Amino acid sequence: MAYAVWVQLLLAVGVAALLFATTNIDDIFVLVAFFADPTYRPRQIVIGQFLGIGALTALSVAGSLLALVVPPEYIGLLGVLPFLLGARKLVQVLRRAKDVEEPNAASGDAHARVISVALVTMANGGDNIGAYVPVFATRTLLELIATIAVFLVMTAVWCLVAHRLVAHPKLGPTIRRTAGPVTPLVLMGIGVLIVLEAGSYRVFF
Repeated sequence: MAYAVWVQLLLAVGVAALLFATTNIDDIFVLVAFFADPTYRPRQIVIGQFLGIGALTALSVAGSLLALVVPPEYIGLLGVLPFLLGARKLVQVLRRAKDVEEPNAASGDAHARVISVALVTMANGGDNIGAYVPVFATRTLLELIATIAVFLVMTAVWCLVAHRLVAHPKLGPTIRRTAGPVTPLVLMGIGVLIVLEAGSYRVFF
């Protein structure tokens, strides 16, 4: 009996790792964009990423109730957040007005950056809830705890991979050099895709 439980637990861990990887491939690019932005400190990005993934996981655990209350079209409206953040950065790039003192800004600004990373993570992964809910619904309590633990570990791995890419001696300088003009477009593109995929435009038409 104990052997069967361990087999089921290992299977749940494998499914969780595969599920996280397949639903968060695009999140690597978002993290790279944030790590390449000198106005964001690595600590702010990591905390924001964990908060965002944690919020998505919590919503997925309560997904059956959420699905009954909030239509997918309204969840997709979160795509407006990365679009607005990207638009703001685009204006900064066009005006060549990136403030060199911004990385040393006050703690309030630091908190705002953490929140912005978390919100972008939630917006980018909003459609993941649909994939997580049925998986979570079929898990025992032990398997659910193991799945959440895997998600936390995979989040750390995602942050590490993105940071290593930006810090790479050969790739890093190129990524940081192109981050200025590319990051706003990436964020705006992600926002548009989220809205389109969720059909959120139907809310207004």
